[in-house]
Amino acid sequence: MIDILTVGELLIDLTQTHVDERMVRCYAANPGGAPANVAVAAALLGAKTAFAGKVGNDTFGADLRAVLERSGVDTSALYTDNTALTTQAVVSVAPSGERAFAFYRSPGADTLLTEEEVVRALTLRPRIVHFGSVSLTAEPARSATLTAARLGRLQGALVSYDPNYRARLWPDEATALTWMKRPLPMVDLLKISDEELPLLTGTDDPEMGSALLMREGIRLIVITLGSRGVFYRMGSAIGYVAGYSVRVADTNGAGDTFHGALLSRLALREGDPLAGLPARELEQMLRFANRAAAMTCTRSGAIPAMPTLKEVEAFRPT
Repeated sequence: MIDILTVGELLIDLTQTHVDERMVRCYAANPGGAPANVAVAAALLGAKTAFAGKVGNDTFGADLRAVLERSGVDTSALYTDNTALTTQAVVSVAPSGERAFAFYRSPGADTLLTEEEVVRALTLRPRIVHFGSVSLTAEPARSATLTAARLGRLQGALVSYDPNYRARLWPDEATALTWMKRPLPMVDLLKISDEELPLLTGTDDPEMGSALLMREGIRLIVITLGSRGVFYRMGSAIGYVAGYSVRVADTNGAGDTFHGALLSRLALREGDPLAGLPARELEQMLRFANRAAAMTCTRSGAIPAMPTLKEVEAFRPT
């Protein structure tokens, strides 16, 4: 049995590093992909994690596998496809640190993950199954992801979902909303950003939006608010946990670090990770996750910027 199985995309983030003296944008090939990021973040913080996804039979694919293995992530469910290249996401960074994405994926290997492959991955018997919405954008990965959530829940796993919206990967907003909402009845823990909240609920008010989402049967909803911290709703309990002020180098991967950190703390609880969870203990977990995310923002890249448990415990924000 493992603590956390994440399902979805593993890709190359061609992340802008600087603009040179000729006004040419320069990029670094960083490992990325939200579910893979979550697996690495949780592994660095002490959880036993595995990743289920697909890369191409190319240099980038081999490099990505090596990165996960060096980070302590089980890659027995990371498959290699001989017909498509590893997906690339070009990440341009504004002076504020905010990101803009462009994807090269027609198709990318990540979209070719099959139901049979995730069924094999679930033999690892994870206590938590996590996925995002990028793998819902194309078949067969869409069906594979939904199967992972459904069968994971039947196995007794806690199902975690991050509906991270990437407009350029969808034909239109209506299609995106249809598929991003489809998994909600299977989800126990939903992590959503303040940017996605209005898209899924029609309101930017965390209390109102989380109440609407809770009607789907979700047990814990966490809404990230950037530097302001997070809002949570768990049953009748709601609250805010403040964030940390840091000098931002790059926000890429911060949300995934937060989610991985939260899952790593939940995985320390015996049995059902959410059963009998007091609000005070949850808030301690969220403060820990906020620290980990803040540390990621101080460094460039996604996976390369993620902190270890020792670093988070020693972190003293100014």
